Amino acid sequence: MEDEYQKFVRRMNPPRVVIDNDSSQNATIIQVDSANKHGVLLEVVQVLTDLNFIITKAYISSDGGWFMDVFNVTDQEGNKIRDEQVLDYVRVSLGSETSFTTSVTSIGSNDHTVIELTGSDRPGLLSELCAVLTHFKCNVSNAELWTHNGRAASIMQVTDEETGGPICDDEERLDTIKQMLCNVLKGSNERRDAKTCVAHCVTHTERRLHQMMLTDRDYERGNDDEGLDDKQRPDVKVVDWYDKDCSVVTIRCKDRPKLLFDTICTLTDMDYVVFHGNVDAEGPEALHEYCIRHIDGSHVKSDAERQRVIQCLEAAIERRVSEIIQGLKLELCTTDRVGLLSNVTRIFRENSLTVTRAQVATRDNKAVNTFYVQDASGYPVDLKIIESIRKEIGQTILKVKGNYEDSNQVSQDSPTKSLFRGLFKSKSFCNFGLVRSHS
Repeated sequence: MEDEYQKFVRRMNPPRVVIDNDSSQNATIIQVDSANKHGVLLEVVQVLTDLNFIITKAYISSDGGWFMDVFNVTDQEGNKIRDEQVLDYVRVSLGSETSFTTSVTSIGSNDHTVIELTGSDRPGLLSELCAVLTHFKCNVSNAELWTHNGRAASIMQVTDEETGGPICDDEERLDTIKQMLCNVLKGSNERRDAKTCVAHCVTHTERRLHQMMLTDRDYERGNDDEGLDDKQRPDVKVVDWYDKDCSVVTIRCKDRPKLLFDTICTLTDMDYVVFHGNVDAEGPEALHEYCIRHIDGSHVKSDAERQRVIQCLEAAIERRVSEIIQGLKLELCTTDRVGLLSNVTRIFRENSLTVTRAQVATRDNKAVNTFYVQDASGYPVDLKIIESIRKEIGQTILKVKGNYEDSNQVSQDSPTKSLFRGLFKSKSFCNFGLVRSHS
């Protein structure tokens, strides 16, 4: 009955979207008012993020039964949003009862099979996963891979090489593929599990990746953690505000696109409600302040819970860090074909490059892929190696994005580095069931 009443309230009070291009000199102001429900803030931020808007300021208020958010947004170049088609899309997307169910980066379709993977990260992991799929005559049409703190999560859309359709109709074949992928993901890590599963429902890719890594506990740091140093790590604090019976989260870190989405996504998935908030990201540093309560109305009750909130927010921010941390950004654009991703990642692996993040897409029979790569031995990426890879793949096909010469000022060659690179030269996977580690 309560759920039906909430639906009735939302029908009687449909969302109202006001877009103002006059009040601010530097940004378009988007105001959204609606009846409140858990997760509505994330849904609004998700729509704006999927349009690649940069949120420079935000005011959040959702205390009680009403929700009101104000966002200052720009395009990627820092200009106001003046395209009327885009603005109309925003009004329609945020102004209807079904507004937040469709996303430009959703997964789930009858045209392909969606496989979710989590496991131990190591050099060459993506190459091994793609080799398994190629061995079983599967083509990867779209995929996204995140790595953080020694863990990896990926969502892959795969099709059958012969039919071009999903592979889920053959249960025995699918079970074998899942087991082989799980063997690769497990590697030699006996302490942590690996998991593969088939997704059947439509969901948002990046939100799902956050959920997968949160469930996999990538926020737990080991003694051998070699992630961000203290200067690079975000400053996250959680304190109690006893007068308001809530907790206040303060985040200070280098600003970047999708930062607001990543933090709100994590708090929502941890069952916290942001009922007041303020975001200021007009400079190089972002300041986020959230007043939060648990979904049951309680504030953060213990030091252990407080520490977990801090660790989870740090992980959410670090999963999608800048190119300086994630590595060299490479973009590949060419006609799609079966085995393309497997071949490209094999070449990376054979040249001692490890993929820290990847986004794979197929558009109109064109493969449009982005890879962030690092030297597996920890040295700066060697420009000679990059040029050699580009010649092998095709210099017009594989391009380096951004200024990567600065990141290679200390480029070195040593016997240790050459020896380490030799470990990645194996080109054959004879028995995927025995694959445990190739690092």
